[in-house]
Amino acid sequence: MGHKVYGELMRYSQDLKSERKQHLQEGRKAQQYLDQCWKQMDNSKKKFERECKEAEKSQINYDRLDNDINATKSEVEKAKSQLYLRTHSADESKNEYAAQLQNFNGEQWKHFNVAIPQIFKNLQDMDERRTVKLGETYRSFADVERRVIPIISKCLEGMVTAAKAVDQRKDSAIVVESFKSGFEPPGDYPFEDYSQNLSRTGSDNTISTPKNEGGVKPDPKHSISKTAKNKLWLFGKKPKSALAPSLEDFSHLPPEQRRKRLQARIDELSKELQKEVDQRDALNKMKDVYEKNPQMGDPQSLQPKISETMCNMEKLRSEIHKNESWLSEVEGKVSTRGDRRPSADVNHHAPHGRESPEGSYTDVPNQEHRSPPHQPDPRQAHQPDEFDDEFDDDDQLPVIGHCKALYSFNGQNEGTLLMKENEVLYIIEEDKGDGWTRARKQSGEEGYVPTSYVEIAMEKNSKGAVTYI
Repeated sequence: MGHKVYGELMRYSQDLKSERKQHLQEGRKAQQYLDQCWKQMDNSKKKFERECKEAEKSQINYDRLDNDINATKSEVEKAKSQLYLRTHSADESKNEYAAQLQNFNGEQWKHFNVAIPQIFKNLQDMDERRTVKLGETYRSFADVERRVIPIISKCLEGMVTAAKAVDQRKDSAIVVESFKSGFEPPGDYPFEDYSQNLSRTGSDNTISTPKNEGGVKPDPKHSISKTAKNKLWLFGKKPKSALAPSLEDFSHLPPEQRRKRLQARIDELSKELQKEVDQRDALNKMKDVYEKNPQMGDPQSLQPKISETMCNMEKLRSEIHKNESWLSEVEGKVSTRGDRRPSADVNHHAPHGRESPEGSYTDVPNQEHRSPPHQPDPRQAHQPDEFDDEFDDDDQLPVIGHCKALYSFNGQNEGTLLMKENEVLYIIEEDKGDGWTRARKQSGEEGYVPTSYVEIAMEKNSKGAVTYI
């Protein structure tokens, strides 16, 4: 449904938007050209009107001087020459105005009878094609639903069969077997005789059993050992001895919680190891300085501290290796959600490649997808806890846009999303300046993708409704 129906409809919608924009641009160009022709015609008309008025003034001036007996011959000739020039200019303006008017009328006829009808016809054809495509999409949608309904019915039948096959005795036996304490029931407590040191009036061979009325009552604080009481921890306080074996590797926690705790411990140990490495490097540099300049200090005085630092580094490396073994074990058993990936082992020595949102590094040459000529370098922005907090929300975030993958992204680390080149995704959270955009696949999987790897188109209403033409 997502790839064959919705994805195809989104691509077709983008093509229609581009085509519609092109037709509207052609309409604007035609209107601008018609406006330009009208301005040229209007300018020639105003020029013709202006030249006619000037010619009329010259005619009046010439007539006045010609009828004036006091006017000299040179003045009359000058006025006559001016009248000739103005009349000639008026005739030229008239011809130019007539040509511009004829050209404008022709272009206006073409505009309203050829260009604009053709543009509207193209828009109408486009809309008709859109209508046909929508009809095909609705039919595809119905076909997909028709094929899926039997599968859903079969799944529901399987659920009913499984519900009828529930065996409460068997289930409770499985629970009992999983949570057996392994403790043996306590034995009988022996009688402790505190009256041996008392003087007896009877025979020494006579052993009298003390009674509650007159004898000495055993003290339960002394008779019941602490170990025996700790075995009853199910209905009381759990003893520390029962927790001790499971504290180191967090095996008493659920798989996901155990993985987080182990990852946090590995990160903490890695920081301590880095501190020790920095301290060792600093001590070695100081030792080199002392060897080159003996007056500054004795190089041998730093050797004990260097040895201690090296010993601490070996211990930390051993602890990291042990915790990484536990982490590999739990990652092999845990079944994560579709939008999560187990975090890669942290390389504490020479990180390289592209950094993931988990803080681990991905080796670029091992990636199977096609790399762009200059791959963007999305930097670390979200910590693992932030990813977990956001993805544990029950309510899905609304869709505020969509994007198209420019490159493939493996999404091997927790919180990231696997995507293929040219794949269309929903946008549910914008980039906050850290280089990551939260997206959702059409199958419902969510995660973060590098912003520089996708081409984003935000919706105007930002309420999750994709607007089509």
